[in-house]
Amino acid sequence: MSVYTIHEPPLRATGAPPDPERFAFVRDGFSGWAFVLAPLWMLLHRMWLVFAVYVVGAAGLETLVRMFGGSASAVALIGLLISLAIGLEAGSLRRFTLSRRGWKQIGVVSGRDREQAERRFFDAWASQVVTGSGMRSAAAPAGPGSSVPTSSMAHTDVIGLFPEPGAQR
Repeated sequence: MSVYTIHEPPLRATGAPPDPERFAFVRDGFSGWAFVLAPLWMLLHRMWLVFAVYVVGAAGLETLVRMFGGSASAVALIGLLISLAIGLEAGSLRRFTLSRRGWKQIGVVSGRDREQAERRFFDAWASQVVTGSGMRSAAAPAGPGSSVPTSSMAHTDVIGLFPEPGAQR
């Protein structure tokens, strides 16, 4: 199963809540497209700062390797390692970009694919809206393959499976 973080766009100038169709689901894990076509993947996802750092960093490393007499195979190996790092950290790079744009992470959900993760999230989200929980948005409730929204985690003095203080045994 894949784990997805759910991100909510910033509020509009009108103050209306964001459209649920605009929520971003970012999969955590390796991205083959980011590994194979890193610059195009960055541009496709409008990650301008990440793209600029990638171009400057890759060009700088290539220049350093060539200045110190590195071979073409060394340059190719460094390029492969940079692409591997981009593929491994693709989800983190997208989350970084979204947070810089003012998007808030509102939850975490898992599923076989994005469609199932979306279904789980919106089923729980719709039920919380219907029950009037007072929350503007939330992720799926705790259970197999889902987790509690980050904005509604209860803070207690109890850790783990220990009973509530003063509760009956």
